[in-house]
Amino acid sequence: MEKRVRVMVAVACALACTLAANAQTYNVTVNQSAMSLGYMSWGTSPYTAANFPSDGGYGSSGWGQGALVSVWGGSDGNTLTISPNVNTYAPGNPYWTNPDGSGANTMDASTYDEVVGTYANSTVTFTFNVLSNTLGSDGFSGAYTADAFIKDFGPGYALWGEVTVPLTPGVDTVTYPGTGPSTLVQYGVELIGIDTSPTGPEALQSVVIAPVPEPSTIALVACGLLGALVIRRRQA
Repeated sequence: MEKRVRVMVAVACALACTLAANAQTYNVTVNQSAMSLGYMSWGTSPYTAANFPSDGGYGSSGWGQGALVSVWGGSDGNTLTISPNVNTYAPGNPYWTNPDGSGANTMDASTYDEVVGTYANSTVTFTFNVLSNTLGSDGFSGAYTADAFIKDFGPGYALWGEVTVPLTPGVDTVTYPGTGPSTLVQYGVELIGIDTSPTGPEALQSVVIAPVPEPSTIALVACGLLGALVIRRRQA
């Protein structure tokens, strides 16, 4: 009986380690050192996939994450809080702020990692844990949305494909099933909504996202634990 248990444990361990080493499937999670980039796009018309890029007031630029607003914290520094943009709010400047004090632009803030070549011809899964989402808590439901995304680009940042998942509380994933050759992949989170006053109620809304152990890491840990079990049974 004990011999059969050892064989089953060895088979399970080998399978877990084989899956973890599969170079054609990549698993990533929330991590400050990896997701170090920030990018903002904006436009004066309501955000839709059809009209946002072509709007007359459209603009985009690489931004520091503090200006998005994206803030890292937590005991390991890998818990991310994203909030509506307050950096551009400027009363008296009609480009950014309407006469009634509301924000004049829809802002699309991305916090992400960018990987060149590594994920070519592969499946990429981004796993995350949404600890809270208070967007709409001030009564302006729908004014802000937040998603996790994976984007696949070809030469010259030509967008080959994109998948998104809304950031709702709990553990979730977004998977891009097959990237192109020699591809550039971005994965991360984005918050879309109007620029707003830093003293307004919208500025208090946020989404908090934490990491989840990568499946490959879980497999390796399981492999180690199973191996330890075999050794312990031999010593008993």
